Amino acid sequence: MLDQVTCAQDEVLIDADHALDRVYFPETAVVSLSTVFADGTAVDMASIGREGCTGVQAVLGAKVSSVRLLTQIPGTAMRMSRRAFTSAMNSLPSFKALIFDYAQAFLDQALVSGACNAAHRLDQRLARWLLTARDRSDSNTLPITQTLLADMLGVRRPTMTNALGEFERAGLIAGARCQVTILDPAGLAEESCECYERLRERLGFHRRELSAAG
Repeated sequence: MLDQVTCAQDEVLIDADHALDRVYFPETAVVSLSTVFADGTAVDMASIGREGCTGVQAVLGAKVSSVRLLTQIPGTAMRMSRRAFTSAMNSLPSFKALIFDYAQAFLDQALVSGACNAAHRLDQRLARWLLTARDRSDSNTLPITQTLLADMLGVRRPTMTNALGEFERAGLIAGARCQVTILDPAGLAEESCECYERLRERLGFHRRELSAAG
């Protein structure tokens, strides 16, 4: 029923307007749900880590994905067919209750992220994104490129380079090829908007201290 798979960085697991025939339960991988526009650009709507799964659209009855499922941070995930997922929902009440509880948390995340993208500055949104990725991966070193970060936050690459440079000069992060290392999580949290704490509490990440330990 479940197969463990390796999700490569930038791998499209299911593209927009394609059959929603698989459900992923990330273990160490982090998966983004992005809206894809006519010119090919994509903007991150929400992310999924070990706290959930990609099956929310399937729960709501969708058979075709309206978003692109893309691996933000490479790692492993458990994968099952939509048929097996639906069967488990129908036969296991505890599993169904757990999935519906997560679906509510996921909806909260999407609503907060949408409001955040409209209301807050790039530096605040970037701090939120980096800290949430850290919470999901249990590591201060994130294998993420500037290009993908720019895509996720809906800005141009030079704009993202400048924003990351400001954080580096403040001693909050260290940048290297294809990765960002968080040096001062507590300081980064001070730069973030209130949306980070909202998401952290709702998704269950509040149990992890904002220390420098990775």
